[in-house]
Amino acid sequence: MTTSPHLLQQRLEEIGQSLARRSDGLALLGLGSAGAELTRLDVYSDLDFFAIVQPGSKTRYITDLTWLSEIAPVAYAFQNTADGYKLLFADGIFCEFAVFEPAELAQASFTAVRIIWQTAEFDNRLVTNGERPSSPTTPSPTNEWLVGEALTNLYVGLGRFRRGEKLSAMRFIQGYAVDRLADLASRLEAAQPSLPDPFAPERRIEQRLPQFSQRLPDFLPGYENSPAAARAILSFLTQHFPVNPAIAAEILGLCAQENGAEG
Repeated sequence: MTTSPHLLQQRLEEIGQSLARRSDGLALLGLGSAGAELTRLDVYSDLDFFAIVQPGSKTRYITDLTWLSEIAPVAYAFQNTADGYKLLFADGIFCEFAVFEPAELAQASFTAVRIIWQTAEFDNRLVTNGERPSSPTTPSPTNEWLVGEALTNLYVGLGRFRRGEKLSAMRFIQGYAVDRLADLASRLEAAQPSLPDPFAPERRIEQRLPQFSQRLPDFLPGYENSPAAARAILSFLTQHFPVNPAIAAEILGLCAQENGAEG
């Protein structure tokens, strides 16, 4: 499913209003195409944002997503870092977000920021004192985390493919998602006696995981064939692990679409 830039901006406003209704909300910051690079927002964009909340409130916003589900039903939510989620609304709007308290912004990484909503007490200098590239902290890689990363890599990559960003799509689908598949395969298949390389985990994978390696041609069909790769990867995931049906349906829908023009 694709969503118009107007509806994406409207959803950001609705998230800001949801924070405003709560006594501990401080600000909503849009990032990237949802932030200062708004001209890049198109039908394949996701919403990247930070919710800034009062000290002591962060855990509640992480553990209870009512502040988002009261806006629209949530079809899928995956906590990909200690600070936030990748989330799919039932109407097809996809978000990546983090929740921070003001003191954490000094260490947080962000680019192309735009203030969507703020209270009078929010200190703008926390945003304007400089932007930093991101390097998020991830939790220990459980099966659920690895599956969630793979699924959302497929979703984001297919959006980029349909926009015409085929190199980026290939990296998300045939790179990042396949890396997560290899991590999962090592938990399904008894590794053969060939030592992994800690600096290049793909080294000797054919010797270590021979059954999984037989599927690699399906997962890596090349630059023009990322949708076929995504179908094969999704098939592997659903064969071996629980997969949320809503995100699976979105992935298959994007696989079936004709290429879209950048908007």
